[in-house]
Amino acid sequence: MSYLGIGVSPGNVPVYHGNNLKVIDRRVRVIELVLRCVICGLAILGAILIGTDKQVKVIFSMEKIAKFTDMKALVFLVIANGLAAAYSLVQVVRCILSMIKGSVLFNKPLAWAVFSGDQLMAYLTLTAVAAAAQSAVFAKLGQPELQWMKICNMYGKFCNQVGEGIASSLIVSLSMIVLSAISAFSLFRLYGNSKGKGNAM
Repeated sequence: MSYLGIGVSPGNVPVYHGNNLKVIDRRVRVIELVLRCVICGLAILGAILIGTDKQVKVIFSMEKIAKFTDMKALVFLVIANGLAAAYSLVQVVRCILSMIKGSVLFNKPLAWAVFSGDQLMAYLTLTAVAAAAQSAVFAKLGQPELQWMKICNMYGKFCNQVGEGIASSLIVSLSMIVLSAISAFSLFRLYGNSKGKGNAM
């Protein structure tokens, strides 16, 4: 199959797909840019919600402060959100530049770098959300076998804000998974283009 404007189907019927590829390119650019902006915004929101969350409780005349640093999984999630936000901001700039120059990707090395970065961030954010969600379940339900208390019964406001942060982070991780698929499509399409040009020659 050629990507020079006219392709040949398995039935040897000419197929005109040049315009279709331009439409696909345009949609890929818009979807990728929107997703990266959403990820950047929600990652910052999630980090702020969890990082600024704390609640003071007086127990037997003693002040007990619940904060995100008390749970290592939440610290990991805040760091992951910060990295996701910074990475997405860099990629937003790249997307805008590529749209101005009229190309989704500049070359194969850059395509591989974007693909690898998206894969890494998808795994990182998903792992962080899973760890934080598990800790949140223990805080909410406790663990009677281990004599772990239901912390959220005492620190309701703290748990609610953490839940909002985890929900925001979950959307970030799911969006990163979608972006990984888009970057994979953009990467391997470059090799498809090369193969098509080689066959046309």
